Amino acid sequence: MRPRFITLEGGEGVGKSTNLAFIEQYLISRGVDLVRTREPGGTPLGERIRGLLLESADMSSHAELLLVFAARAQHVAEVIRPALAAGQWVLSDRFTDASYAYQGGGRELEISIIGVLEQWVQQELKPDLTLLLDAPVEIGMARARNRGAADRFEAEDLRFFEKVRAAYLARAAEFPERIKCVDASGTLESVQAAIAGHLDHLLLASA
Repeated sequence: MRPRFITLEGGEGVGKSTNLAFIEQYLISRGVDLVRTREPGGTPLGERIRGLLLESADMSSHAELLLVFAARAQHVAEVIRPALAAGQWVLSDRFTDASYAYQGGGRELEISIIGVLEQWVQQELKPDLTLLLDAPVEIGMARARNRGAADRFEAEDLRFFEKVRAAYLARAAEFPERIKCVDASGTLESVQAAIAGHLDHLLLASA
């Protein structure tokens, strides 16, 4: 099969962790040689940057954006491109759409700046499929509160996450062929059935 790059996106409390594991097992069971990774992180350097991003309370929005792309540059060079070149599929928990949503939407940074960084770091590299788990912010935040202590992003207010959600949905409207929106407010069974449908379509196109 042609190697593919899949990303999973969404705000807080939409079930990314649970569904990432589902996607991984679904693809492996269908014979896919898969690398699972995450952002920020995915490499030793990226994981150290992730710690800074989640814990540094006094970080400026611009520093946050640049650190995200620093981790991404290492991730692309060390993990994503080599795996795809070796014929493997890559499944990433978040990628550049998250920067447009969190830093562009939530932090209200200029989209044009994010676009410049995206082009510089990724060049032609883009996901083949992005699954966007979407749910009303109140539902997601109620779920997130049950996970324990909040990190720097999870501690933001509802308005921040409303802007994040709006930015994600704007991205989905702009790139409907790549970004598939999945209603994450329903039952786990219905969410995973929708995800499976999108994965089956990609598997068929990759045969």
